[in-house]
Amino acid sequence: MAITREFRTTLLERARKDADFRKAMLKEGIDAMLAGEVETGKSILRDYINAAVGFGDLSAATQIPAKSLMRMFGPKGNPRADNLFQIIKHLQAREGIHLEVAPC
Repeated sequence: MAITREFRTTLLERARKDADFRKAMLKEGIDAMLAGEVETGKSILRDYINAAVGFGDLSAATQIPAKSLMRMFGPKGNPRADNLFQIIKHLQAREGIHLEVAPC
């Protein structure tokens, strides 16, 4: 099922206003990727980036061109591990959180 524009707008507005919601989006995107749901994880992280930081500011912080970042998190994107971890490190620091991987 495709996400409607209205839903996406509501999601982004809430993320801009609610720090706890943003943190949950970041965590959910990373959790999805770690669970092998790469497309879902990229989609969530793309929405998070659009709402929380913007691709231009993320580009400035990571020295990765904004267009490359947009492609990485797009439907056909395939971010390299070094870029992905650099981005995640920056996003965690920006939100003031530290996510860890632990066995279930």
